[in-house]
Amino acid sequence: MNTQNFPTRASMLFHFLRGNKRYFLLSMIFAALVSLFDLINPQIISYTVDTVLDGEESTMPAWVDRVVMEIGGVSYLRAHLYVIALVVIGVALMGALFRFLFKTCNSIGAETLIKRMRDLLQEHIIHLPFTWHNANHTGDIIQRCTSDVEEIKTFLAEHLSNLIRIVVMILLAISFMLRIDTVLTAVSCAFFPIVILYSFFFHNKIGSRFERADMLEGKLSAIAQENLTGVRVVRAFGREQYEREHFEEANQVYTESWLKLMHLLSMFWASGDLITGLQVMLIVVIGAVRVIHGELLLGEYIAFISYNAMLTWPVRMLGRVISEMSKAGISIDRIRYIMNAEVEKNQDETFTPPMNGDIKFEHVSFSYGEHSPEVLEDIDFTIKAGTTVGILGGTGSGKSTLMYLLDRLYNISPEQGHIYIGGMDIQRMPMEHLRKNIGMVLQEPFLFSRTLADNIAITRDSLDMKEVRRASKIAMLDDSINKFARGYETYVGERGVTLSGGQKQRAAIAQMLIRKPPIMVFDDSLSAVDAETDAKIRKALDTQTGESTVILIAHRITTLMKADQILVMDHGRIIERGTHEELLAAGGSYSRIYALQSADAM
Repeated sequence: MNTQNFPTRASMLFHFLRGNKRYFLLSMIFAALVSLFDLINPQIISYTVDTVLDGEESTMPAWVDRVVMEIGGVSYLRAHLYVIALVVIGVALMGALFRFLFKTCNSIGAETLIKRMRDLLQEHIIHLPFTWHNANHTGDIIQRCTSDVEEIKTFLAEHLSNLIRIVVMILLAISFMLRIDTVLTAVSCAFFPIVILYSFFFHNKIGSRFERADMLEGKLSAIAQENLTGVRVVRAFGREQYEREHFEEANQVYTESWLKLMHLLSMFWASGDLITGLQVMLIVVIGAVRVIHGELLLGEYIAFISYNAMLTWPVRMLGRVISEMSKAGISIDRIRYIMNAEVEKNQDETFTPPMNGDIKFEHVSFSYGEHSPEVLEDIDFTIKAGTTVGILGGTGSGKSTLMYLLDRLYNISPEQGHIYIGGMDIQRMPMEHLRKNIGMVLQEPFLFSRTLADNIAITRDSLDMKEVRRASKIAMLDDSINKFARGYETYVGERGVTLSGGQKQRAAIAQMLIRKPPIMVFDDSLSAVDAETDAKIRKALDTQTGESTVILIAHRITTLMKADQILVMDHGRIIERGTHEELLAAGGSYSRIYALQSADAM
């Protein structure tokens, strides 16, 4: 889990590259060798045409002339041209070998890099606070972890790793070209500043348009993700046309954004082609004139044109690296936004006390933001260990928020109050210890795309069917599962779409019961089951929860009426508390709600 901050793009890239830098280093070395061997053959051709065939004086380095003399001199090569052909083939084979090694190391480096990036992002994201996830769309997060990660990999593997090859190619080509003709070299190099300048001119424009396109892709992904996960709601309310038009509208904006980016990139590459064409034309024309006037040998002219052609690619690639850098920079910043988000942290000194003590909320107030109204106001109560407490309240009364605070899905500052378990402030407990000992059945249960048995046993390290069946029987789910053709091996669709609402709730209850935690929280987890099943589950829980402290949150008074203590909440405050009988006798809100629900049930 990443706990460090990345102040710069480079610092985050080096963090991702940890462990696979050697592959990129080797790929750069092999890329340099590829460039070197690519530049040797034109020199051999030049030497063959001018020295071996035309008898001109050699312009090769002295050590080359010494090697030629040792094998019999220029006359020997003239009589045995196959030797030169073999050298050309040998150089080409060495270049091919180094190109293979470059591609292999580069591919391994790229794939290990992208694996590490995905692993680190996944680990980091699952440790981010609940508030961060509420503030960021799932679709946008997925897009950052896929498209943006791929963009960074492409830049590092295909562009940045080629940078050393480009630099080596340019330096070696210019050095060879200078040995042939300084005038032509000056003409060729005169175009370098133009390429660099127009690349930087397009750099910021490409970056801003890519950032907008990337942002719009995230929005489009979020719309698609919401429609796919909520497809049953869309179909149930006949909203297919509306959602289709909504998606198409967003898709149109996204497409137009990419078309504008492609238009800009087309201008960028067209400008490059024009400048490159002008440079090649000038070299060909001026070089031909110099050959005619005897200022340049034919072999040298052929070699120079070869070097200039080789130089065209790296110069254009250098411009492309500059332009691609703007796109990669945006993607790096989008990933850095995630990696710099602060993960949940424990205090420096923490304790792991027994969790079977009293639970105490001491003057707790809470709001979801600085400028948001208070969701809870001065909440103060104690739950005795091993007892059952019921919490009743309307929508928005703060019932669920209480449990999120207890489980530290949201944190409170000392000024907002304290929550104790067994006399220990939960802020001083490791979150892993706290959550491991608090079993929560949330209001909206989430099931994964696995078998029913795997979903129920998801909190266990190994699958114990005996425990799975025991928990399912308590949750009144065993009979329903046995009616399925594949029983506990029934595959649950995404988010449990193959199950009814009540079955999902009961599966979530079984999921929690299999852990046997000392604190059990049922957050309106029986709302989707009928009254008869509700009564059976409550009766089973009364006998099976043992010494666990049980917190029941519900709208249905029949679910709470046997609790040792009942709290009635309204607009973030506790307005009544007592047993069922005491609250009925008080004649307050609880009594009125009970009367209404009793009348509805008749």
